[in-house]
Amino acid sequence: MDYLKNFVIPFVGLSAGEHKYEFFIDDKFFACFEYSEISHSNVKVDLYLEKRDRMLVLTFSILGTLRVTCSRCLDEFDLPVEGEELLYIKFGQEYREEDDNVIIIPETESQIDVSPYIYDYLSLMVPYRVVHPEDENGETACDPDVIKRIESAKEEQETDPRWDKLKDFNLDNNN
Repeated sequence: MDYLKNFVIPFVGLSAGEHKYEFFIDDKFFACFEYSEISHSNVKVDLYLEKRDRMLVLTFSILGTLRVTCSRCLDEFDLPVEGEELLYIKFGQEYREEDDNVIIIPETESQIDVSPYIYDYLSLMVPYRVVHPEDENGETACDPDVIKRIESAKEEQETDPRWDKLKDFNLDNNN
C-alpha cells in the first residue's frame, strides 16, 4: 500500500461543517519525497477541514520535532517546530494556484491529497541556516571539537597586507 494514500481525504459526501483529522509524520513520510533534506521526524498534524458550499478551509496545526543537521558543526539535532497554516480550496473549471494559500481545483474532484502541503509547511519551518540552540548557560551546544577546529582554522588564515592598510582609515572622521 502506498503510504501517502493515508493523506488523501475524500470530501464528497462529507456534511457541511468542521471535520478533524490527525496525522503523525515520521520517517516513512519523508522517505516518500525524493531529495527531502529531512529524514527523521516526530510531528503531529491536526487538520481541521471546514466544508462550505463552494469552498474547503483547511487549518493545519503542527507540533513536533524535525531532525536537522547543524550548519556549523554538521551534527544532527532535533529542531522543535510549531505552527498553524491555512489553506483555502475553491472549486472552479481547472486546477490553478490563485495565491500562496488559495488553490482552485476542478469541480469534478472528490478528494484532496494533503501530503504535499504538509511536506511544504514542514520544510518551510526549517530555517536556511540551522545551528544548535544555546544551552541554559548561553553556550553553544555544537560539538566542541569541531568548534575548536573551526576557531584554529580562523587563526591560521593569513591576512592580505593590502587589506590591512584599509583598516587604518577612519571613516567616522570627516577630516
